[in-house]
Amino acid sequence: MAEREEERLKRVLQLKMRALGDPAQVLALIRSAAPFYRTIGGTGFRILQNVDDRAQILIEIEYAAHAALELNRHKVASDPMVRTFLQGWRAILAGAADMDVYEDVTK
Repeated sequence: MAEREEERLKRVLQLKMRALGDPAQVLALIRSAAPFYRTIGGTGFRILQNVDDRAQILIEIEYAAHAALELNRHKVASDPMVRTFLQGWRAILAGAADMDVYEDVTK
């Protein structure tokens, strides 16, 4: 049985990071991760680069999560596949990346 639309919660994940090394290489890696985000429910993907500080990058991922999954976001963050993926990202970042989840309340 297909999920009803009301059982899915729309969210926006923002990742703010500082690239270590050549920002062009980091951007290429970020672009290559788009399929991963789609597998976890990503419906939109946007990469923003600061025009005054090219090493500063902001990634916005729109996704629709099942309500039960959204309630257990912290459990998902401890999933081995997610942790392995994030370890690769930490290797290319200068310092920690900031990650926040938002709900669009524009309506």
